[in-house]
Amino acid sequence: MENGIQYPRKPVIRLSSQDNIIDPIDPPPPRYVVGIDLGTTNCAIAYVDTLDEDWSVDTFAVPQWVDVGQIESRETLPSFHYELSASEITDAKLPWQPSAPEPHCVGVMARDVGSRHPGRRISSAKSWLSHDGVDRSADFLPWHGDADVTRMSPVAASARYLSHLKSAWDHHHPDHPLDQQDVVVTLPASFDEVARELTIGAAKQAGLRRVHLIEEPQAAFYAWIDRHRGDWMEQVRPGQLILVCDIGGGTTDLTLIRVQPAGDDGDQVQFHRVAVGRHLILGGDNMDLAVAKLAEAKIRKQSDVELSSSQWDRLVQAARGVKETMLSANRPDRYTIHLSAEGSSLLAGSIQVELSAAEVDETLLDGFFPIVDAAEKPDQAQSGFQEFGLPYAADPAVTRHLAEFLAQHRRSGLDDDDNQSADRPDLVLFNGGVMVGQAVRNRITDSLKQWFGHPNDPWRPTVLSSPRLDLAVAHGAAYYAMVRRGKGVHIAANLGRSYYMQVADQPPTALCLIPGTAEAGQRFRAADHPLQLQVGAPVQFPLWVSSTRLADRVGELIPIESVEMSPLPPICTALVRGRRRDESELKVCIESELSEIGTVGMFCVDLDSGKRWKLDFDIRSTLESDRQAHDGSGETSGIVDGETVQNCADAIAGTFASAADLAANRRPEIQPTKPNQIVGTLQKCTDSNRNAWPPSLLREMWGFLLDHESGRRQSAQHEARWINLAGFCLRPGYGVAVDDWRVQETWRRLHGKLAFAAPQSRTESLILWRRIAGGLSSGQQQQLAAPLIAGLHGKTGKIELHEASEIWRLLASLERLSVGEKQRLGELAIVELQRKKNEKLRPVLLWSIGRLGTRRPIYGPLNTTVSPAVASRWIEKLVDANPPESVLPLTIVQLARMTGDRYRDVSSEARTLASEFLESQQAPIHFQDLVTQGGTFDSEEQAAVFGDSLPLGIRLLRG
Repeated sequence: MENGIQYPRKPVIRLSSQDNIIDPIDPPPPRYVVGIDLGTTNCAIAYVDTLDEDWSVDTFAVPQWVDVGQIESRETLPSFHYELSASEITDAKLPWQPSAPEPHCVGVMARDVGSRHPGRRISSAKSWLSHDGVDRSADFLPWHGDADVTRMSPVAASARYLSHLKSAWDHHHPDHPLDQQDVVVTLPASFDEVARELTIGAAKQAGLRRVHLIEEPQAAFYAWIDRHRGDWMEQVRPGQLILVCDIGGGTTDLTLIRVQPAGDDGDQVQFHRVAVGRHLILGGDNMDLAVAKLAEAKIRKQSDVELSSSQWDRLVQAARGVKETMLSANRPDRYTIHLSAEGSSLLAGSIQVELSAAEVDETLLDGFFPIVDAAEKPDQAQSGFQEFGLPYAADPAVTRHLAEFLAQHRRSGLDDDDNQSADRPDLVLFNGGVMVGQAVRNRITDSLKQWFGHPNDPWRPTVLSSPRLDLAVAHGAAYYAMVRRGKGVHIAANLGRSYYMQVADQPPTALCLIPGTAEAGQRFRAADHPLQLQVGAPVQFPLWVSSTRLADRVGELIPIESVEMSPLPPICTALVRGRRRDESELKVCIESELSEIGTVGMFCVDLDSGKRWKLDFDIRSTLESDRQAHDGSGETSGIVDGETVQNCADAIAGTFASAADLAANRRPEIQPTKPNQIVGTLQKCTDSNRNAWPPSLLREMWGFLLDHESGRRQSAQHEARWINLAGFCLRPGYGVAVDDWRVQETWRRLHGKLAFAAPQSRTESLILWRRIAGGLSSGQQQQLAAPLIAGLHGKTGKIELHEASEIWRLLASLERLSVGEKQRLGELAIVELQRKKNEKLRPVLLWSIGRLGTRRPIYGPLNTTVSPAVASRWIEKLVDANPPESVLPLTIVQLARMTGDRYRDVSSEARTLASEFLESQQAPIHFQDLVTQGGTFDSEEQAAVFGDSLPLGIRLLRG
């Protein structure tokens, strides 16, 4: 292979229970092959008994609760998790459950009972798996659920569904447990590497140690092949292009499969998957929200009723029924929604709203499947659908996404001189629950005809029949498991995405590591452009992916274009750091592989010794805050010449290195500097104010400080200055490659290890942790907070003002603390605000309240925001108190700022109160706009929210 090495395919693999290592094994084949559709709305399981010579794919009916005390077997398991209330727990149990009843259920009962008690129900866990705005490994579902409900992570919720399927299977096949069969689990074709790894993690939690992955559109096409075993060859011919349009409850997946000739005479065909669309959280959930918003608008117009959060949840559930009914073939002219009232209005009966077929069509068909031109592209503005905290696609128009996809990929898999093969989709296969509606399917085919037909051309794409959209993916997964055994028709599914490692910032340049033509089991070596690997320090490179640049070759250097490439988590390895001067560099190349289960592995290989270092996806950083490294903004906001950098190093050494160290390193020319003079000296060295130092220089200075960390022990003054400068150089704890490692090194060297008990050292350490809080884990933040919170209760007025100020500022900056802890701190701050003895502390308390109750965290996951009700209450108290401090308007804005997410936004009454108060205080118009319309803070406002200056080129992640 040009610019790469193609290795033989691997044998069957096993997923190690220890660390996800893929080890070759050669076990005897199990009796059953099983396909599992782990869907957003429904799960399904299908299987093949390989002992049957005339084998077929069968559906496994899943026993489940359908109501309290009632068990039935259904062909699908709804992807809902419900925690029972105390009154709902009975002694009844599923056949495989232990004697004690379990306080939760999944499936039909979880869906139906949960629709009446949405605060106890988890839904759309699969969509959360692909959401990088939250910590997907954290327990936060149900999103803003009831206070007494146990929270679960998206991974754990997915594992519950898989565990139920496994238990049901094992009960019916005690001699052939599921974890000993060949299991194929489906996922969206557009899932990124983190979502794939988390899916595997969910399977491991459920006790499934040996799994393979297949993309859902491929599985759907395999199901079509299986249904047409006798005649599929009559329905396709070489040169055709097949579009698989898969729109489920949570995602839209677009895939192109090209039919290519095979055999000596070209009279046979092969299927090649040649393109995959980008990940879109866009599907039936969005359509339900749109119908609910239509109904809510009519309710407000009819009766001026403001729906509560629980009523809104029930309305969304009702909207699902509206969607399914009104998109069906024999729909009624009108649909009436009955919504129970709450509080005093209960006496007036339920709320009713009637929706006409025309209104539903306008909302669903024109809103999600409008007729657009072939050249149109999706709108990248902020989505209006933020109801559940999920980052729904900015543009809900599926047809616009489809037009862009086909414009980019309709010639994928063709040579430039190939004019015989189709560049329009001759065949269309629909899949996913949304595509059940005939009207939706018609909109897609009408669009394709408009884009690729001609006025006098009767051409229209042929729709491939798919009678059971709810079971197709599971059936196709089971069929694919048989294909892996050499039976059935194989789809040559190339990767469909090219992977790149960023190797330069000026200009941004990437090295192609895995081409889009790669298939599972292949390995590649990018040896044409050796890299320098620094030993004794961590190595981290941003990773990029493109679904449009499929012709790039391994080892080719490619300019990074954001319109063609999307960032992935960086890949990194952290070696033990030696003395800075002892570091060495090796010449390495990058080897990459695409595993049989669909995950990417990468290694640094020493070209001389052959030693290899595993490069792991930095999943923690993508779950939290570190994707800014892909922007290169931190690294490229000023490159300082080597002489200036060395002068800074000498100045730091002159302050913190001992005379003996300087003598040992033969540096007598370095002049000693007093700790209180170091900043001035560094400003002279750089000929600039410290606020103008670029991140690249700041991180270099941090490294020099770490080289001489022992020098802080010379005196309390040395320690205070060292801590102050280290925090300044590392703020905000993210934004530059390898900041994760830098923060961990700082924590290891400093936390709990102050050399002096002086107040100045304590205060400076508080400032340092506040400045780099964005790089601290939730566990580290909890370690910092616990003793400080314990010391605050009833003692704020007894702590010295400067230390109390820094304690409050630090606690408010710890955005990974739990919602409960933030709420308790905010309530305490409001109480302390009203104490006369805390008058000088008021500005800090107000600033802290704003950070604790903000609607948009700076770096923290969205699931740690305090509830809108709490924020609304704080707004009322602050407006009533009306303290004179100038920071009050900023605090109000943070508490009331509009996000578009109903579960984060304060009530309309609180927002009106905040807006009117800001106007009365003559606050900037921009502040009022942030409250009434939403938007982002400007740079000065960001610095005020952050509580410190920001390094050049680094912006707060959430604006």
